[in-house]
Amino acid sequence: MDFARTPRRIATSTETNYAQTPRRVNTSLESDFPPTPLRRTSSVASDFPRTPLRRTSSRKFDFPPTPRTPRRRGAAGEVDFPQTPRRRRNPPPQQTQPNQSTSSALPHRLVVLLNDHFKTRDDLSKAPSLQSQINGECNALEKSTGELNKKVYLACSEWISRSEEFGLIVDGFASMLPESQGGDAERMVRIDLPNLAKEVCKIQTIQLYAEKALKLEAMVGNFEDSAFTIVRQTSTNKSILSLPHMPNFNDSQQKQEKLLDAINVMKEIEQELIEICTTRPKWSNLVKAVDSRVEKALSILRPQALTNYRALLASLGWPPPLITSQTETNNQSQLVPNPLLLMDCTKRMIYSQSFLAVCALQHVQSQRDARQSMKNEKLQKGTYFESGLWSIDELVQPVASRMEHHFAKWSHQPEFIFALVFKITKDFMDGIDDILQPLIDKARLLGLSAKEAWVSSMVKVLLVYLEKEILPPLVIKFRENKDESIEVSSSWLNLIDLMVSFDKRMRVLSSSGIQMIEPLIDLNETFSKSVSILSIFDEHLDWLQIWAEIEVSAAQEKLMPELENEKCWSYEIKDHAKVELEHNYKFLLSTREEYRAPPIVDAILKNASLMIERGRALPTKSTKVEFIRKSGVLFLNHFFVLLLERCRDLELITSAIDEDAMVTIAGSINAAQYFESVISEWDEDISFLDLDSADKNKARSFFADELLFLVKLETDCLEEIMSAILLEFEALSYDYIQNIDQWEDEGEQKCDMSEDEFENGTVSLGFVEALEILRDRILKLKDFLNSKDFFDLWRSVAEGLDYYIFSSIPWIDVRFSNSGVYQFRIDMRAVFLVFKPLCARPEAFFPFVSDCLKLLSMNKEDAEWFLKELRMNESRLKEWLCQKGLHHVNSSQAKMILVDRNFGE
Repeated sequence: MDFARTPRRIATSTETNYAQTPRRVNTSLESDFPPTPLRRTSSVASDFPRTPLRRTSSRKFDFPPTPRTPRRRGAAGEVDFPQTPRRRRNPPPQQTQPNQSTSSALPHRLVVLLNDHFKTRDDLSKAPSLQSQINGECNALEKSTGELNKKVYLACSEWISRSEEFGLIVDGFASMLPESQGGDAERMVRIDLPNLAKEVCKIQTIQLYAEKALKLEAMVGNFEDSAFTIVRQTSTNKSILSLPHMPNFNDSQQKQEKLLDAINVMKEIEQELIEICTTRPKWSNLVKAVDSRVEKALSILRPQALTNYRALLASLGWPPPLITSQTETNNQSQLVPNPLLLMDCTKRMIYSQSFLAVCALQHVQSQRDARQSMKNEKLQKGTYFESGLWSIDELVQPVASRMEHHFAKWSHQPEFIFALVFKITKDFMDGIDDILQPLIDKARLLGLSAKEAWVSSMVKVLLVYLEKEILPPLVIKFRENKDESIEVSSSWLNLIDLMVSFDKRMRVLSSSGIQMIEPLIDLNETFSKSVSILSIFDEHLDWLQIWAEIEVSAAQEKLMPELENEKCWSYEIKDHAKVELEHNYKFLLSTREEYRAPPIVDAILKNASLMIERGRALPTKSTKVEFIRKSGVLFLNHFFVLLLERCRDLELITSAIDEDAMVTIAGSINAAQYFESVISEWDEDISFLDLDSADKNKARSFFADELLFLVKLETDCLEEIMSAILLEFEALSYDYIQNIDQWEDEGEQKCDMSEDEFENGTVSLGFVEALEILRDRILKLKDFLNSKDFFDLWRSVAEGLDYYIFSSIPWIDVRFSNSGVYQFRIDMRAVFLVFKPLCARPEAFFPFVSDCLKLLSMNKEDAEWFLKELRMNESRLKEWLCQKGLHHVNSSQAKMILVDRNFGE
């Protein structure tokens, strides 16, 4: 079909007839619009030619039919809508029923309004004011309705113009199609129109790209013009800037204004580039082209701005003399005069403008760096100046050039170098804080401190000198004479001590003189790194390794005489301490004396603590972990291995225990227990808890491996002592246990004697030696072993003795007589008395032996009843045993003890 020549056809019965359907106004909106009809002005209609739009009957739309008001063309081609009579706001009053009140005919909201304002007759006087209020609200509503009416009119006009424009586009598109495709409307809707929309979007994108490119071209051109203008103006006035006096105020102000204008243009360019990177990441070529041109202009503008700033500082008399004359030193204070504090109003204004311009330039440069490295979150946080302020760095550079002259003379006396840097930093601190901090605040550099920036710049000067001139010769000497490098080690450690002390003093200066809590400083890694001279080891991990080796070797050489002295490995109990231990049995231990550890452990812990404290002074977590593990922890591990070797060299498990060997092993246990206590306290410190997250090799606490090693060493040594005591007791008491005749011999003694009569009984001769040796071992360990481990040890020994005695007696073969039971009770009472000084009821720790004594002390009737019940109803015996207080011996064991019991006549 020919869309261009066929006149517009009215829709069929299935389509909406827009030409003949009268306009129907929505009743819900009738009261909101004035009666003025919507008219379309001739200016809108005349902008577009009237081209008929052809619609085929085969093209069906799924839109619901909407009534449309027929258009009426005016004289000038304008479209006019028919006037719709204005609907009355309030419906006519209804005839109320005689039996219905008048208030019921009013709307509910009106009744509520009247009830709220007219509660009494006196409120009728407020009717005029209420009426004026309601009239004002009605006028406001009518005004807003008129504005809405205008908006609807404009929206309808725009829709009509766009619909006609779209009709022209569709007609033109249909005229370009071949005749055979004219009827294929479905294909046009599904394929051709989406493709057309894509092409339109591409055109819009190209248009937007061109607009952005042109806008950036203009902005970059302005920036380049400003940069070259500043450079040309500076070159013409170069001779003036080189003079020692201040430049002209007007010339300086003009130059700073031009520099600020260029910086503002650069900020606008950067904002456009950030928007493009965020919304149009594919336009990378455009961003690269702009960055290239801006960087070329910046490479000219940045050095020139810094050169102007240096010239201004030189005209102010910066840097001042670092050391005052001898006459001034004798008569006045030794403080170096600060030119920043001596400026008048004009000079201060010129300097402030230059300082702010340099800060603004660095701010924009930092934004560019953050965007190029895709760190926009850093951009939002405001941490732009981690490397320092350019304006303050320019203050430090001339001072550093003068200090290096003195550094060269003191290369073998580094303490003078650190003292000079600290003095210069402190002398200029007041001027930096009073003059530069308000300027930094004015530049809106949030979170930036002038003191910290000044201290950081001075620390960098010293750091660079140490990195180039001081440390490399020491490293070379250490590597050449690693075995014989005592002098190098002492020089290295002296330098480290100076660095740590200098670092702490500079931190105090940068924190406005307030001494901060050390763990909180360690947690702030950025703050620590910015003012730390020890950050030199972040870039030289091999130097960190050398430092750790020197620390360990120096500590070992220092402790070598003490390690070889056996007195340092033994713990001597004084007489008054022994009396105190007998009366006060403590379990909450804290000091080395309470743990009864040898004196050598204090020296080991002191040296390890010094290494760890030095490592905690490092600025970053990674270097802290690296140094502490290779110095302090390694030194502790060497001593732990030495403890283990001392215990292994002593063969304690023999038939006869060497008392000295037992005391030596007890000292090793005490040392391990004391080390475990101290290291556990270190591990719970906040600084080590923070280092746990930085230690990638471990998911547990910082000293987890060391604590596990100590616990295992302690446990193994305790088990070795316990096994030695039990084996010795078994060897000495074996003949006594196997001699069953002593318990079968019938005598005159009775089994039911009182406790007082047992005190006069005599212990079996074959059992006396074993008890004496056992008593000596227990008392010796009580004196030389710490209370915690001794408590666990003697309970374990008692449990082992209980099991040994019960399991070694041949109950099946022996027939206990009354005399044998009496002697057995006396012997077991002697065993209990060995542990009597350690607890109130030692028999509670011998449950099997105690149950055996209760069974053997049973009278004949109870024993016979038990054996009879055992044959008839074995299930009730457990309850009977519990009633008799027998909780550990089962029925079969009880039967084995009682079946051959000899009660006599």
